[in-house]
Amino acid sequence: MSIKEMIAEHPDVAGHDNEYLTQAVRYAMLCAAICNSCADACAAEPDANERGDCIRKCNDCADICTATYRVASRRTGGNEAILKSMLTLCVEACETCAEMCEGMDDDHCKRCAKMCRECAEDCRKAAANL
Repeated sequence: MSIKEMIAEHPDVAGHDNEYLTQAVRYAMLCAAICNSCADACAAEPDANERGDCIRKCNDCADICTATYRVASRRTGGNEAILKSMLTLCVEACETCAEMCEGMDDDHCKRCAKMCRECAEDCRKAAANL
């Protein structure tokens, strides 16, 4: 099942979905999973005791992405100010995590950084098009 279809079927949307917001929901969901997995992989690395900052930033990003996609996927009523704040916070968390992971040599960190950059861009577009 597609999140786009699920949101489009909401009675308050009536087929008039905000494409930018739907894309941000999708990418925030994916980013939450990737960041969670990256934090776990960092914890399993031989130098895990030196990765505390990376693990923290990945976990923070995963939690913020989760909160963002949950708020952004709701269509009953409206709370645009909170939604815009969540999207902006998600951009900040993703950029912070991406910067950290880009400095690591692991494939899982590189993948995480790429996902964070994509999510940040989609959340930025969604916030600009509310």
